[in-house]
Amino acid sequence: MKKFGALLVGLAFLLVGLMPSAGFSAKKGIVIGFTMSQTGKFNSESKEQFQGLKLWAEQVNAKGGIYVKAIGKRLPVVFKYYDDESSKDRVQQLYVRLINSDKADFLISPYSSGLTASAAIIAEQYGKVMMAAGAASDSIFNKGYTHVFQIYTPASRYLTDAMDILSKVDPKAKKIAIVYENSKFAKAVCTSAKEYAEEKGFNVVLFEAYDSGTTDFTSFISKIKATNPDAIIGGGHFADGETFAKQLFEQRVKVKLVSLLVAPAVPEFAELGKAALYVTGPSQWEPLARFRKEAAGSKGWYGPSSQEFIKAYKKAYGYVPGYHGAGGYVAGLVLQKAIEDAGSIKADLVKRALERMAITTFYGRIKFDTGKYYGRQIGHSMVYLQWQEKGGKMVKEVVWPLEAKSADLVYPFSKKY
Repeated sequence: MKKFGALLVGLAFLLVGLMPSAGFSAKKGIVIGFTMSQTGKFNSESKEQFQGLKLWAEQVNAKGGIYVKAIGKRLPVVFKYYDDESSKDRVQQLYVRLINSDKADFLISPYSSGLTASAAIIAEQYGKVMMAAGAASDSIFNKGYTHVFQIYTPASRYLTDAMDILSKVDPKAKKIAIVYENSKFAKAVCTSAKEYAEEKGFNVVLFEAYDSGTTDFTSFISKIKATNPDAIIGGGHFADGETFAKQLFEQRVKVKLVSLLVAPAVPEFAELGKAALYVTGPSQWEPLARFRKEAAGSKGWYGPSSQEFIKAYKKAYGYVPGYHGAGGYVAGLVLQKAIEDAGSIKADLVKRALERMAITTFYGRIKFDTGKYYGRQIGHSMVYLQWQEKGGKMVKEVVWPLEAKSADLVYPFSKKY
């Protein structure tokens, strides 16, 4: 009897050592803390991210929770969250509360790079693992943090795949024109694209910015024609990208590939008709992306298929998800995988599991930098869309990466003329 009592005491101490907030977690489960923008300018995107995360938690808890090998049982996921009002200052206050008052075991970031940057400071200060679910900025990951892990493809790689596509389909193509909106986001993306293009042996024949709100691209198109590039990449946001694509069509610019930020991923882009045809653009994820379990191998794949995720999301919320919802779901999925691999919810062991992680999900590949940009996403690639014409209608197809494509790339762009 004494031995049995001693065993129970020893087991109790073991559980305390394994669990950061042992008393609470042992009774209530794995506490995941985060803020969401229920109000403010990020309300729409944040709502989608939350819905994806919530769907993941509901599916996990329907099976009893996440299996934690060290204690030999499943622990349900428990959410603690607040409205950050899209405010950086409020984010920091709330993440301190989540850690100190709510005893969060793990953190999920708010939506947006700016809010995530604020939350990352607190996560690092308290040594809490945080999944950066809706943040593309590279700058979050050059500050020496060792607890923040990015789900999105970083901004520096938004347009780099355009060069990879060109190299694959036309090795003789060498000249690229980069024309972009003079905004912080577009400039950062296109500067990285220029550097990557030059590293790959391309000749960047034009690198020029236009003012936000530009509606007449005549002078830029004249410069493009004068340099006779194989490809045009750049853009900025929807309005300027749509106008630029329309004017490229009106002036019959003969080029082989056009890849623009933001605009092609928006369904309304199809309203351009022929001007939208064969334009490509990057997206974090699309429902049409067909990453397959077979291609990843039995050990490389984790989680549901695209079809399973889409079906479940549509059943829960009544419509097909976009990349914000997918990103939220995968943030939870990746954390689940790390906890299962670690066999524990101790931060240092889960961190180590994330460092070693190399998996493929319906969202794409997942792998993290463990060097200079610790925690930055290096596995996931942007998927590239192309507007094509089928049955007399404009449709979006995924053409890159090849293992996720829903259709072949139509090349060259000027084939429509």
